[in-house]
Amino acid sequence: MIAGFQASLPVKVSFADGAVGELPGILAGRRVLVVVEEPVADIPAVAEAIEGFEAYAKPPGEPTFDLIADAAAAVERARPEVVVGIGGGSALDLAKAARLVAGQGESFERFCDGEIEVLPPAVDLVAVPTTSGTGSEVSGGAVVVDHVERRKRGVAHPLMRAQHALVDPLLTVGLPPDATAYTGVDALAQAIGGVIASNGNVLSTAIGLEACRHIAAGLEPAVRDGGDLDARHELSLGSLMAGLAMNLSDCCADHALGHSIGSTYGLPHGLTVGLVLAETLDVNRPACGPQLDQVADALGEPRDRSGDGVAGVRAVRRLLARARIPTMRGAGVGDEQIGRLVELSMADYCLTVNPREWTEDDVRRAYADALALEGR
Repeated sequence: MIAGFQASLPVKVSFADGAVGELPGILAGRRVLVVVEEPVADIPAVAEAIEGFEAYAKPPGEPTFDLIADAAAAVERARPEVVVGIGGGSALDLAKAARLVAGQGESFERFCDGEIEVLPPAVDLVAVPTTSGTGSEVSGGAVVVDHVERRKRGVAHPLMRAQHALVDPLLTVGLPPDATAYTGVDALAQAIGGVIASNGNVLSTAIGLEACRHIAAGLEPAVRDGGDLDARHELSLGSLMAGLAMNLSDCCADHALGHSIGSTYGLPHGLTVGLVLAETLDVNRPACGPQLDQVADALGEPRDRSGDGVAGVRAVRRLLARARIPTMRGAGVGDEQIGRLVELSMADYCLTVNPREWTEDDVRRAYADALALEGR
C-alpha cells in the first residue's frame, strides 16, 4: 500500500485514501461551483464532500465549444471564489476551460487560436480525478473537440493549473475494465513522453520513468480486478506522476495520431492513444533508443543493452496486450480515412516535440503498422 503524501510541484497535491474528504475544509467559507460528471456525483464519498454546494452537471463526452460556453455562463452566474472539477479528464478540462472563459470574458475558440493571452485567474480551482489517466489534475491544459473543423484543439498554460489536486485512489475502484485500461494507457504514453520528448529534461525523465514503474505494476491487475486496492494505488500514483512529467515536457506522436482518430471516429481518448502507441514509438526509436531502453527497465522488460530501444517497444506491446487494448481494426478504424488522419496528425502540436521530425510518410507508416496488427 502506498502511503499518503503532499507536494507542491507545481500544484498542492494530496494523495491518500479518502483525500476527497479534505474538500469541505478547503472550501469552507467561500462561494463554490462544482463541475462534476453526472454519474460521479452519485459516488457516496463525492456526494458527501460536495453536499450543500452549487453544482454544474457535466453530460457524457469530451468538452465542446458550446459546452464550455454553457459551463462558463454557469460560473459567471454563480460568481464563485472556487471552482471544483470532479471526474475524469474531460470534467477537469471543462472546469479549467470554463474558469478561463468566465474570468476573461473571451471564447475558448479565441484562446485556441492564440488570439488571447492567458491571465492569472481570480478564482481558485480544485481538481479531484476519478480516473487514473490524463493527469489533468496537475496539468495546465484543456482539450476540446471542434465539431466544425472535425479535430481536437486545446490550450495549455501554467496559469490554468489547479491550486489543489485531491487524488483519492478509492474513487477509481468502480471504474469499468475498459475505462481503466484506456485511461491507464494514456498515462503510460504521457510518462514515456516525459522520457523521450524533445522538450523534456532530467526531471521529466526521472518522474516519467517512475510513473512507468507504477503504471506497469498496477495496470493489468486493475483491469483484471477493479477492486484490487494495491493496483488502484499504483495506477493512481502512476497517473499523477505522468501528469507531472507532462508538465515538464509534452506528449509525442502517439497523441497526435490518437487525437486524429478520436476526432474522426469518436473513440475514447485513451483508447486512440493505445491503438498507435507502440507503432509511433517504433518510428521514433532510431532517435531515442537509449531512452526507450530506460523505459524497458522501468516496465520490467529484459534487454540486451544494445541501445536500439527495441526492448522498450516490446515492453509497451506486452503491456498493451495484458491491458486488453484492441487493435486499430478491432476498434473499428480502417483504411478509408487514412488521408484525413494523416492531414490532422501533421497539423497536431504533439508532432512538433518528437525526438525526431516526422514526415507524412512516417505518419502513414505508423498507421499502416497499426492497421496490419491482427491481434496483440
